Amino acid sequence: MDIRKVKKLIELLESSDVAEIEIKEGEEAVRITRNSPYAAPAPQYIQAPAAPAVAALAPAAATEAAEAQSSATQYKGEPVKSPMVGTFYRSPSPTSPAFIEVGKQVQAGDVICIIEAMKMMNQIEAGKAGTIEAILVQDGEPVEFDQPLVTII
Repeated sequence: MDIRKVKKLIELLESSDVAEIEIKEGEEAVRITRNSPYAAPAPQYIQAPAAPAVAALAPAAATEAAEAQSSATQYKGEPVKSPMVGTFYRSPSPTSPAFIEVGKQVQAGDVICIIEAMKMMNQIEAGKAGTIEAILVQDGEPVEFDQPLVTII
């Protein structure tokens, strides 16, 4: 946008009672605001009553997380924990075989699952060699950060 047009807009704004103007030309845009001699009214915030369903969900989520932790502790193996929040997948695609099964031998660095986070597929690798003792998460289930996914003995 030409600077002469911007100056002309400023002059028009000063000569009128308008406090703000915004002009868009194609992909260019300019917004000009002037201080009003009148103070803007303070924003008013209205507090809505808390929904009882939300309060009921928080203890349920905490209970589920505690159950996942306790289910991991009932196994002897070392848990592989989720490094992020996302969705757990046992295979690279719905038609592909799963990366792991209970009883399968894995080596350190083998891909054991995928966590989808923000449309990115993140491969999770085994931290040590061993045998898959348990798979603690269902395919397609959301997982939290540091949630146990599988145990390796």
